Amino acid sequence: METENYTGAAQFFLLGLSQDANLQPILFGVFLSMYLVTVLGNLLIILAISSDSHLHTPMYFFLSNLSFTDICFISTTVPKMLVNIHEHNKGILYTECLTQVYLVLAFVGMDNLLLTIMAYDRFVAICQPLIYVAIMNPDFYVFLVLISWFIMFLVPLLHILLVKQLTFSIDTKVPHFFCELAQVLRVARSGTIANVNIILLYL
Repeated sequence: METENYTGAAQFFLLGLSQDANLQPILFGVFLSMYLVTVLGNLLIILAISSDSHLHTPMYFFLSNLSFTDICFISTTVPKMLVNIHEHNKGILYTECLTQVYLVLAFVGMDNLLLTIMAYDRFVAICQPLIYVAIMNPDFYVFLVLISWFIMFLVPLLHILLVKQLTFSIDTKVPHFFCELAQVLRVARSGTIANVNIILLYL
């Protein structure tokens, strides 16, 4: 089978959740409503935290960042799926697919790091209550979030650089509704040992 390294206007095809044409309007409605509820809910959390001075504490600062990350994550995947369902077009440009892989990895990783930081914050509050304010001062908890963002925008770059070395068949079909790293590696026509090894490094 002919293979090529996709560049420019080449595209993948996202197979989505179902091929049944009768289910497409239902899927569109379900995912649109879930997307709107998620975005509005997280925006309300951010608004409530920013408007109430009593909530300007480390835990709520981390929670507002977590809400922002959730909005970014769902906005990376669902809108493209909704567009594809609405236009009856399953295509996604190669560069868009790589961008989606990068952003999904970054925002999922950021979610995990924020939950870890929140767990550390609770640990300090419970185990060191007398010096909690000294440890979790504004400079420190802002630094924790900034370093997390920095790490999670650098780490996925390694995965993207490795994926760019892979070759794919013409009209590659991805059995998912968005470009997820594992699914992209599964449809690659060249060896993915280096990619898998890097993934295992983080487990």
